[in-house]
Amino acid sequence: MLELRPNCECCDRDLAPDAPDALICTFECTFCAECAGDLLKGVCPNCGGDLVRRPIRPTAKLARFPASTKRVLKAEGCQGVAR
Repeated sequence: MLELRPNCECCDRDLAPDAPDALICTFECTFCAECAGDLLKGVCPNCGGDLVRRPIRPTAKLARFPASTKRVLKAEGCQGVAR
């Protein structure tokens, strides 16, 4: 099950579990659409994988399977990666 992390790893912007502009890679690294597109060009700076729209967990399921509260932030900031 996806963690649904609460923030963008680059800019620390809050990303609610139902945020339509949250993107993830296959390792669940999480970024806002602005950082993912403008800065990272759709590529995860951690693994080099694609960033895709994060699925939205139905509200009824969030009570039993809550989103993560652990914030992950890249201390050195984000830089785009070359594939």
